[in-house]
Amino acid sequence: MPLIKDGAFSSDPWVRVDDRQALPDGPVVITLRRWLAERGALEARNAPLGLVLASDEAPDALADDIARFDLICLEFPRFTDGRAYSCARKLRERLGYGGELRAVGNVLRDQFLFMHRCGFDAFEVSGNDDPASWQRAVTEISVAYQSAADRRATIVRQRHADEAPKRR
Repeated sequence: MPLIKDGAFSSDPWVRVDDRQALPDGPVVITLRRWLAERGALEARNAPLGLVLASDEAPDALADDIARFDLICLEFPRFTDGRAYSCARKLRERLGYGGELRAVGNVLRDQFLFMHRCGFDAFEVSGNDDPASWQRAVTEISVAYQSAADRRATIVRQRHADEAPKRR
């Protein structure tokens, strides 16, 4: 699955393993279930560790362990399921997660900007579309009504900033 990171297609060093599979050397992505069942052994592992959260799994279970993960993948099982947006904001804004936050599953170009605004910085996409097309998706809409993890000024804040010099 092609990976877009920092606005360009890039190679993916991570290996996603299921719960019964032995862990290979190097960076691996595991499930929350496996993390909870094998935490002791996984903490002793000397390699980067990533985690995938299904859309029905809340990131609250990771609050005490958040710094242990270099990568967290949030699943979009279908385009109408937006729970991963809320999880992304919670991870970035409330839990202070600073690692790679990757959108996986049904990742669509039309939702790319909104995913980016919620804190995602990597995206597994289907097909090999032009990375410039995906990058344009971030800039196609220049104003926002709501604040988000990207700290872009909302249209109300921009309007008041424009009016401030007139009040003097």
